[in-house]
Amino acid sequence: MGILAAILAASYGAAAGLLLPRAAYRLSVPPETPWRAHCPDGHPIPGWLGSARCGPDRRRGHRYGPTRLGAATAAAVTAAACAALAAAGAPRPEAAVFVALAPVLVLLALVDLAVHRLPDVLTLPLAAATPGLLGCAALLPGAAGSWRLALLGGGALGAAYLVLFLINPAGMGLGDVKLALPLGVALGWYGWGVWTAGAFLGFLYGALYGLGLLLSGRATRKQGFAFGPFMAAGALTGVLLGGFGA
Repeated sequence: MGILAAILAASYGAAAGLLLPRAAYRLSVPPETPWRAHCPDGHPIPGWLGSARCGPDRRRGHRYGPTRLGAATAAAVTAAACAALAAAGAPRPEAAVFVALAPVLVLLALVDLAVHRLPDVLTLPLAAATPGLLGCAALLPGAAGSWRLALLGGGALGAAYLVLFLINPAGMGLGDVKLALPLGVALGWYGWGVWTAGAFLGFLYGALYGLGLLLSGRATRKQGFAFGPFMAAGALTGVLLGGFGA
């Protein structure tokens, strides 16, 4: 059952990942700037989902996008995350929730890497969908988590990030605070031990990356970097630990 669930989740993740580059490009703009509607050469971009190519023949047209990650890489990352979540949680109903929401986190990571921004159009619906879907999962047989602890975990992690933002606004953005809400909900589902591990690992991953930038001379102490991907990676690790532990 676990292998089949992982294969199905990987297929879903790969298909979803292939559709992310166009949305990532359109959303990767500075604050207070309209979403992109044209490629760098001025061609109109149809819709939000799909590959980031344009021209008369989009299969052979030139590639554009916010990062060097192409559609294949986005698909591989999303597929791997979905497969791991399914392997850790199946056949419990919360696994379906985590797998369904994983592509949104990948999209947020792509945008954050490009412009150091986590747009409200993604973080706020994610903050509403995560507790709502886990609340539905809690009503189904076989659920291994606690919806009450999930809500408390979301509030606690959101409050912790808000305090960090108020202490040092230059080092922490409001987008990070909003992203902390759904991540805290997901981590809290499996209890405070998982919540602590996931929250800590997010900071650890970010600190190691920042240290690597300093040691390689690619950044200074005052230079910021996208923290959202490391928050998501820490939460993913925590949920995997909780899923396999459950």
